[in-house]
Amino acid sequence: MKMIRSAAFFLPYQAKWIRDNSRLKLLEKSRQIGMSWATAYRMVRCHVGNRHCPDSWISSRDELQARLFIGDCRLFASLFAAAGNSPKNAWPVDGQRSSTLSLAFANGSGVHSLSSSPDAQAGKRGNRVLDEFALHGDPKLLYSIALPGITWGGQLEILSTHRGSLNFFNQLIQEASSNGNPKGFSLHRVTLQDALEQGFLEKLRGKLPADDPRRSMDEARYFDFIRASCPDEATFQQEFMCCPMDDGSAFLSCDLIGGCEFLPTEPWEISLPSEGGTGLVPANPCYLGVDLGRDNDLSVFWLLELIGDVLVTRRVDCLNRRPFVEQERLLAAFLSLSLLRRVCIDQTGLGRQFVEQAISRFGQHRVEGVTFTAATKEALAYPLRSAFERRELRIPPRDDIRADLHATRREITIAGNIRFAADRGKNGHADRFWALALALHAFRSRRSQENTWASNFQSVERSRHFLFL
Repeated sequence: MKMIRSAAFFLPYQAKWIRDNSRLKLLEKSRQIGMSWATAYRMVRCHVGNRHCPDSWISSRDELQARLFIGDCRLFASLFAAAGNSPKNAWPVDGQRSSTLSLAFANGSGVHSLSSSPDAQAGKRGNRVLDEFALHGDPKLLYSIALPGITWGGQLEILSTHRGSLNFFNQLIQEASSNGNPKGFSLHRVTLQDALEQGFLEKLRGKLPADDPRRSMDEARYFDFIRASCPDEATFQQEFMCCPMDDGSAFLSCDLIGGCEFLPTEPWEISLPSEGGTGLVPANPCYLGVDLGRDNDLSVFWLLELIGDVLVTRRVDCLNRRPFVEQERLLAAFLSLSLLRRVCIDQTGLGRQFVEQAISRFGQHRVEGVTFTAATKEALAYPLRSAFERRELRIPPRDDIRADLHATRREITIAGNIRFAADRGKNGHADRFWALALALHAFRSRRSQENTWASNFQSVERSRHFLFL
């Protein structure tokens, strides 16, 4: 049987992964270096080259990634057929057994995508691929249910970028590399530097448009370009150099943050009335948090919409070195939303006058100023972490947001007091963290206010009842 000349398609680190026939495989990798592509090739090669190949199951973090993976498999199946392989083995079978989330072969085997839920792994036998493993909601549970599926044959392949030092993926890496490898994983590691040294940039240039500036870069310049584009050094090290962020000192671990990230299949950002057009408008009560900055820090406006019992991020605006008059216009635009119930604003320092003007214009029932002290920061931070733990929040999966939320540290001073600190950098000074905390506080304080109103109303009604007995 003729095979595709893999050397023409794949770089050395991809070929090494493809040739590895180990029962258990583990890969820590940089982002976007073509490892899912290589995995799809390996999977299809197994199905067209082995009539006894068991079914293969791919677990992606979201449906979009699952469709892309199946699309890659479909492409490779057609390439195998074009290379002269038997169509009955190479071509996918049309009909009910094939879809955008499943690819069936004439020899009876198939490639199937699964939801990110660990329960979807139960009861299925054959090859397993756990793609972007660390980004799943519960990697440890996913592993424990997927592993028995290869009891009767097949491979378990785990590949991912890191998501914090406490993630189960990093535990597997450390166990395999430093603690005797008791599970017997075949361990692979590919950083951005490794990929560049093995020809990645040359491959990338062939896919870029003629006017893309990266076409003229050498490997060193491209490496520096990617590094400078990251929100901070910790993000670059984790996403591209296989060095997980340190969760030991972070108030919000990467797992907590990742557990509340959402990948919507449709637009999610609302439009403000002042922007014109016919953009999305909220359909439920909304709450806004504003962390003010001027010269050194960002001003961040974070809008939450209460959908059911979950607070969903609907907009995050970050202003850098903008005059207060511009920030006031943006606040007014948010407050023009009829369903915006309450706004909490950092009124520390220069923010006091900003808050006073907002209260004068929009009313104290809608606007609340919060002075940042050690006590108020503690009162804001712990409910925020509880909301992440209970997964009552949804946030967009953006590097700048992820880095800012992870940057906040809880520290104990010499006097034994608690303080919250973060390093100041180009990504801000944990400004998104505090804006989100203020938005959550706006929701909680409004809910408390409504409960008080309801309690007072009930008390009045009871008094009237007894008065007329």
